[in-house]
Amino acid sequence: MSPRRVILLGSTGSIGMSTLEVVDHLRSLGEEIQVVALAACSNHEQLAAQAKRHGVEHVALADESAAQAWAQHNDIEVISGADAARELVARSAQPGDLLVAAIVGAAGISAVLEGIERGCDIALANKETLVAAGSLVMPAVAKAGVHMLPIDSEHSALFQCLAQRLSQGDTLDDVRRVVLTASGGPFRGRDRASLMHVTPEEALAHPTWSMGPKVTIDSATLVNKALEVIEAHWLFGLGRDRIEAIVHPQSIVHGMVEFRDSSVLAQMGPPDMKTPIQVAMTWPRRLDGVGTAMDWTALRQLDFEPIDHEVFPSIDMAWDVIEQGGSAGAVFNGANEAAVDAFLAGRIRFDEIWDCIREAIEMLPAAPVLSVQDVMAADASARDVVGRRVEALAAGLS
Repeated sequence: MSPRRVILLGSTGSIGMSTLEVVDHLRSLGEEIQVVALAACSNHEQLAAQAKRHGVEHVALADESAAQAWAQHNDIEVISGADAARELVARSAQPGDLLVAAIVGAAGISAVLEGIERGCDIALANKETLVAAGSLVMPAVAKAGVHMLPIDSEHSALFQCLAQRLSQGDTLDDVRRVVLTASGGPFRGRDRASLMHVTPEEALAHPTWSMGPKVTIDSATLVNKALEVIEAHWLFGLGRDRIEAIVHPQSIVHGMVEFRDSSVLAQMGPPDMKTPIQVAMTWPRRLDGVGTAMDWTALRQLDFEPIDHEVFPSIDMAWDVIEQGGSAGAVFNGANEAAVDAFLAGRIRFDEIWDCIREAIEMLPAAPVLSVQDVMAADASARDVVGRRVEALAAGLS
């Protein structure tokens, strides 16, 4: 059997680095895995170290200045620019490759679609791909006959619970609901008024997970969980009435599936992203894990509590997005990315992130999505709405 070829998009981020740790671990077990291509945004020095370690011949950098710096110190040709990840996949992908999609934001959509068209299985850590373009991606997956393997810990949990039962004869009609868990972020228990004074530094101090700044802010607003609700809709073909979210501060139970007979299957484990990454890379086999093992003697309690939808309206907006369909997901995602950037730049308050998203959704009615261009147009329109609102807020006009 030839080695499993891996294309890794977002190699210098937290998911990308964990993926390479999993690759090293699996190789130590005798698995034949070859990393053939790497893409990053701007960290050309780390990318160079990764490419050298894994003998990679194809690399991409989205940032043009980083690509220029790369060219001065490395012999490997670098693909650069906003479309670099897609072009990297087009040059390097072969049928049967595993494309690990860990680029943050809408930038990964075209690269994932390119990989699917070329017969790659997709290990998906990029929520925005399905949130913004699920109506394009999932039909493409079905047509190509490839596998969509979620890397997010919550979707990996649901995937594992559902796969176990569906293989035994259950159907999605037997599922009453799925439940995603949320840590609650750093502001669990706070009232809305107190969130007006949150600083970026406070919002970036996540109590459980170590993530990049955009994802960490999304966790603080619970927009991260809203994106996961929308993603679950596309991954598992479930309507809004069968997808729920609940706060679970220990982050031990990652997801639950409740069946029509009231039986519940839950997937548990310490908060370590290397475990769901390994599940995606080796599915359906189970190999010795590199992730943290559960210490049952140290586990004292598991707490669950409802999300306060008045303080954190993100999940309600996600349910509305599912109901609207079409371009609503791209609008939601684009508006959130623009609002998070504005908050991190000190241009809006933390609580105004939700106001920006809501205004974009209200001003841009859902339209059919027939192409990536439709997705990007909706994304751009949402960013424009948010940009104008940010300017108005800065001028004291809103």
